[in-house]
Amino acid sequence: MSHKQNDLGRDPIGPLLMRLALPTICAQVVNLLYSIVDRIYIGQLPDTAALTGMGVTFPVITLISAFAALIGMGGAPRASIAMGAGEHDKAERTLGSCTGALWILALVLTGAFLLWQEPLLMLFGASENTLPYAMDYLNIYVLGTIFVMTALGLNGFITAQGKSSVAMKTVLIGAGLNVVLDPVFIFVFGMGVRGAAVATVISQAVSALWVVRFLASPKSELRLRREHLKPRKELLLPAIALGAAPFVMQATESLLTITFNRSLLTYGGDLAVGAMTILVSVAQMIQMPLFGLAQGAQPILSYNYGAGRVDRMKQVVRYNILIAAVYAAAVWLLVMLSPELIVRMFNRNPELVQLASWALRIYLAAGFVMAFQTGFQQSFVALGEAKISLFLALERKVILLIPLILILPQFMEDQLFAVFFAEPVADFLAAATTTVLFLLRFRQITRKMEQNEPE
Repeated sequence: MSHKQNDLGRDPIGPLLMRLALPTICAQVVNLLYSIVDRIYIGQLPDTAALTGMGVTFPVITLISAFAALIGMGGAPRASIAMGAGEHDKAERTLGSCTGALWILALVLTGAFLLWQEPLLMLFGASENTLPYAMDYLNIYVLGTIFVMTALGLNGFITAQGKSSVAMKTVLIGAGLNVVLDPVFIFVFGMGVRGAAVATVISQAVSALWVVRFLASPKSELRLRREHLKPRKELLLPAIALGAAPFVMQATESLLTITFNRSLLTYGGDLAVGAMTILVSVAQMIQMPLFGLAQGAQPILSYNYGAGRVDRMKQVVRYNILIAAVYAAAVWLLVMLSPELIVRMFNRNPELVQLASWALRIYLAAGFVMAFQTGFQQSFVALGEAKISLFLALERKVILLIPLILILPQFMEDQLFAVFFAEPVADFLAAATTTVLFLLRFRQITRKMEQNEPE
């Protein structure tokens, strides 16, 4: 057994979680810079329609990430579980099958989005004023779909080996390059929104090449081998089953954005859609460290589940939730006290700043509960509980939030307030359900393991 596998199976949980989670959190935060930096720079352009136009491209960008998660976030835990059970060859074949599937999907999605992007953008909430900006960005961004999916989908297989610091470098290289290239293409070359897309595609291409090069090298415990690239049903289907939950979480984010944008366009016009672009950006900035912490915990939980170590499984869940809860509460308090300061990072138009600052307090009123929603949701994925993960992914957005966005404005006098208020109501109800289900199911799993019964 390798040194890294010994780390996952034997090192004290607290220090081990920090070693894995901190680089993963940094990777998540830095990865977010790809889109956040674009929005910050675009927000400085004279026409506020540019920021709003970029906002209506979110569903497409999110869908690309969702398909990467379907394969990558499903395959990586399967590889971790196989490694914990001593099945190294199966783990490598899982990596190869997932890589081949990612590349095939990327080519299909590129063609589909190029063919239907204009009607899709109108469906997503674009207006005559914002459509040209959205088209300028998306025309170029979708050409880099294969790079985005490779970088996002395969980086989890590096983390699955316990090499989260290497996974962090993947993201740092690309995002750092994006921060440098954005102002050059947007302002120096005068390309505006198109320049932001060009900078992002170049940066993602560099990240993708880095990931593939590492996984194909002797430094990787899981080797990406040419003979394993053909997708194999017996390996791919279990990965897809487990990846269905994170896929649904991200894919329904697209549906959610569409619902928000169209409702806001109805009740508040382009300005409200622009405010939503800022709100989503702030929410992502808050949530990404939570996802990073959960993903740092995932290989430890998956590995020790495969190895039958109940004591370590309980410890990693406790540490994960405690750290997440403290962080979420602190950031939530900052947002409630200083919303305007945060909004001004993205735009300084007085009318937009006023609206977005008011909406931010409403939208994130229950933001602190995301510690439990994210921590327990991702723990289900780490344990291979595909069906429960899928239900919880559907519950918050499809069962609760989307209907609330449509229903609440019919019963409240301030319809714009009602649209934003749907978010905290759904957050609270979903987090409560996820917490109760996880505590019950985790107890069942660990009791059976302690009694040496097959799960």
